[in-house]
Amino acid sequence: MVEAFILVQTEVGKATPVATLVAAVAGITSAEAVVGPYDVIVRAAAESASTLAAIVREVQQIAGITRTLTCEVAGATVRNGAEQAGR
Repeated sequence: MVEAFILVQTEVGKATPVATLVAAVAGITSAEAVVGPYDVIVRAAAESASTLAAIVREVQQIAGITRTLTCEVAGATVRNGAEQAGR
């Protein structure tokens, strides 16, 4: 399993509609509009790096997105203080 965060910059005022559209893409596990240098933070999961790349390409085609930065998850994930193996 390959997971990544996709940091998304959008056109002004488009963060919420973009997050909604991104959330509908297969392989996206979460998409949230945020405040800061990026407008939407997305989490994606795929069976392979090539499948992840296809997900990122699909996200990049969504109207209102001006730039993306993909950060692959490199190690274990910690949620609520408990480490989850296999990441």
